[in-house]
Amino acid sequence: MSATSWLRPRALLPFWVAVALVVDLQAPSGQLALGGLGPKSAFADDDGGGDDGGGDDGGQSGSSSGGSGTAPRRSTGPNLFRTLTDRFLPRPPRRGGRRAQRPAVPLPSRAPDQIVATGLSSAEIGRLQATGFTVLDRADIQLLGSELVRLRIPPNMPLEAARDLVIDAAPQSTADFVHYYRPGQEVECAGPHCAAAGLIGWPADIGLPAGCDGNVTIGLIDTAINPAHAAFSKGRVEVIRLSDDGVPESGRQHGTAVAALLVGGADSRTPGLLPHARLIAVDAFYRGDRQDDRSDAYDLLRALDLLSGRGVQVTNMSLSGPANALLEQFVRKLSERGMVIVAAAGNGGPKAEPAYPAAYADVIAVTAVDRLKRPYRRAGRGEHIDLAAPGVEVWTAASVSGARPKTGTSFAAPFVAAAAALMKSANSGATAADIHDALGKSAEDLGAPGKDAVFGWGLLNARAACVVTPKKAM
Repeated sequence: MSATSWLRPRALLPFWVAVALVVDLQAPSGQLALGGLGPKSAFADDDGGGDDGGGDDGGQSGSSSGGSGTAPRRSTGPNLFRTLTDRFLPRPPRRGGRRAQRPAVPLPSRAPDQIVATGLSSAEIGRLQATGFTVLDRADIQLLGSELVRLRIPPNMPLEAARDLVIDAAPQSTADFVHYYRPGQEVECAGPHCAAAGLIGWPADIGLPAGCDGNVTIGLIDTAINPAHAAFSKGRVEVIRLSDDGVPESGRQHGTAVAALLVGGADSRTPGLLPHARLIAVDAFYRGDRQDDRSDAYDLLRALDLLSGRGVQVTNMSLSGPANALLEQFVRKLSERGMVIVAAAGNGGPKAEPAYPAAYADVIAVTAVDRLKRPYRRAGRGEHIDLAAPGVEVWTAASVSGARPKTGTSFAAPFVAAAAALMKSANSGATAADIHDALGKSAEDLGAPGKDAVFGWGLLNARAACVVTPKKAM
């Protein structure tokens, strides 16, 4: 062994163990007498609260205080070895008592073997079937005057190639992947809830001008809802579930919370912004194989068509997913027909890609702020953001009973949808573009002057919700 090797801690360990054993055996009353390791020293265990001795395991230091008359225990064997290694060997960096976690596997963004299309003729569908495609489902879409078809692609065919084949077979059609869409992830919060309505100057019932009472039909596309919740005791909520074919029902937490923000009873623990409005809630979600709540492009299109057919004027979509050609086509046509669509900006974080449908030009994209008007740290950003609304620690209904605070852009979107409904009730002739423009012009500017990627036009100003100036008169 070289002379310098003795200077390394691990090389010195056998020497110090031998010295300690001799000293320990000679120490009176069994006390460990090696340089500073006397009876009043305590060594915290790795998971006992850190190196400050603040853990739960403090028995040795307490018993060796001398007040109880009990002799201290001998530090021999493995305990002595641990004491010495802790003393003389460098300790690995602490990890806060938690094991390193593997990165989460991303949830799938689309069905791996399906295409959704509209505008296909029977002959074109037949030719696709002859090449190996299978028709899984089909629905007549009133909005487009054509049929929506869900196709399974041939085995071993790449998904992109399958989509291109459908488009080539019917150039007049619109086809895309069956993308998945998910409700905005709720982030657990604690602490007092925000006075969210006051933050945006929401008018109380007695403060609403004549004719501006939100007496319109609002649409909601979301997860399952608990219709028995006390917030909906007045019976102004109609819940329609798209799928009853054995697909597992989605959770009720998200949909119940969003619905209560919109139309919760005035006398309940979670009064909604428009307690007298009528809500048609479409449960377009199901529980996926990864235990995630998801909807897909096929069902979102069916849900939007259903709401359009029921005369809905304002629709809230607190969900997000990828861009989809058919969804973009749908929201454009619905906007042209007067439906105002409000969607959550998504909770992927400031560097996330734009979330859809919020990022479409015909949709009002809503981000979230806290009670101090600061941006929610997980909210998506971008030039597509239109408005900010309360979305941090917002008090609303829990899934079964009672209430709790919720956080996320999902819970900011209903504030803007409710304001759009007020505008619609006061200005029945206003177009979706009129309302979109009026909400932006009346917002409280936050952040950089004018429209910016964080707050859009700024914080929703509900005080101006009953005033709309048609764009043609500007």
